[in-house]
Amino acid sequence: MKLNPELLEFAKSMRSNATDAEHLMWQILRAKRFMNLKFRRQHVIQPYIVDFYCHDIGLVIELDGGQHNTADGKEYDVERTKFLEALDLKVVRYWNHDVLSETDVVLEDLWRVCDELKNTSP
Repeated sequence: MKLNPELLEFAKSMRSNATDAEHLMWQILRAKRFMNLKFRRQHVIQPYIVDFYCHDIGLVIELDGGQHNTADGKEYDVERTKFLEALDLKVVRYWNHDVLSETDVVLEDLWRVCDELKNTSP
């Protein structure tokens, strides 16, 4: 299936307008710096664009700002997570605030999730 060119262009623009939390997380994940796993950022999984994606272990990482704490935001996230999980992907979410202020705690959790997925993937 051909990817929607508008979605690809939007993902590209999102990469150049990253939040502080996304920028920090990318510095940690890029170039196989984290557990030697290859991550992509603002990756298209139609019809969505996910913040970070690791194909090898089927992991999606979403970093959420305040807009995700609204009723609409929560409902959208539930639908999106269901869709991604139906593709056999594991979705983890972290608040932007936690990524910036409690980076070690977030990375410990992420390490645990990745380790679990690495040990269960074929």
